[in-house]
Amino acid sequence: MEHDEEQMSKIQEALLKKALGYNCDEIIEEYVIDEEGNEKLSKRKVTKKYISPDIPAAKVFLENYAEQNSKYENMTDEQLEEERLRLLKLLNNGDEDGN
Repeated sequence: MEHDEEQMSKIQEALLKKALGYNCDEIIEEYVIDEEGNEKLSKRKVTKKYISPDIPAAKVFLENYAEQNSKYENMTDEQLEEERLRLLKLLNNGDEDGN
């Protein structure tokens, strides 16, 4: 279960990154074959690129965020307290496992 939560967290981070836009390096390498038949790097070009925000990713992220928020908005104080205790228990169990 913790593994699934970790994967979901990574997916959410990737989705947010795509929704907001990000910088990255594009690396192009050219190789030549020397007289002994070995590949040798002849040219390496690193270009900094900005990947602009992706509107569909932003829409998916915002819809997911709204779903999560509405889940808690409709809870009573008692339900919120139960959820808080459940989450604290999950956090404590993760600490005991060395995570």
